Amino acid sequence: MGRSVVLVVNQSKPEARDAAGQVREMITRRGTLVRERDTHDPEPFPECDLLVVLGGDGTLLGQARRLAGSRVPMLGVNFGKLGFMAEFDLESLDMHANHVFGNGSLSLKRMPKISVRVFESHATTARFEAVCLNEAVVTAGPPFRVITVTVAIDGVTGPTFSGDGLIVSTPLGSTAYNLSAGGPIVAPGVDALTLTPIAAHTLSFRPLVVPSDSPVELRLHRVNEATAENQGTTLVLDGQILEPLREHERVRIESSPDGVWFVLNPRATYWDTLISKLHWAASPLAPE
Repeated sequence: MGRSVVLVVNQSKPEARDAAGQVREMITRRGTLVRERDTHDPEPFPECDLLVVLGGDGTLLGQARRLAGSRVPMLGVNFGKLGFMAEFDLESLDMHANHVFGNGSLSLKRMPKISVRVFESHATTARFEAVCLNEAVVTAGPPFRVITVTVAIDGVTGPTFSGDGLIVSTPLGSTAYNLSAGGPIVAPGVDALTLTPIAAHTLSFRPLVVPSDSPVELRLHRVNEATAENQGTTLVLDGQILEPLREHERVRIESSPDGVWFVLNPRATYWDTLISKLHWAASPLAPE
């Protein structure tokens, strides 16, 4: 008897919908399909051995947050644009179906989450808390005036800077918004958090990599206040969860004891992915 599997399909992606039948057949020929559901199903995941997600990286991020406290591994099949997190496509899943859905041993990688809490000025109880997998971003927001933030690490107050915001990312998230903002690529095995400013109004605030057990606190001095027309300065988690921020509030970011287990493609490596999908260190294209 093979593995018990829950299949999650992003119904907003036609390619994922079209492939669901083929993946369903792969599962049922070798294991048990416990349930098939879409990404907006609010019910808790039923007990299973494996969660298979058809979609892009955004789909995987959304489902990963819902796996809080679970050790059920997640296998991503890419039907998005980049597919950096989804290690499989339909062809490679078919190639490894006997191994994945049967009783073969799985190659797994634990991806850490970060815990994010928002406190009012001198409060000790958080008014908002959540977890994320890629990054927590404090962004200036409309009307896009620069904001002023003080950074504290390990309880030690650091610099105060003005700019468009700050990104705190996990190693997994280092190839997302962090990379676009000029931050470093951090390999998944590195136990660290990366702080990358967004358009800092200074030449001296460079991206910083700190140990993952070093709590980071962002104290907001000047923000763009929310109005009826716009959300103003905002905390954005994984590009999906938005929480308005107010002047003098504190955002505390630290490593979460919880994590998500991903099934790795045995035919691919992290470095292969950097080269093939992000074109790491590729030579400039010659003119035609």
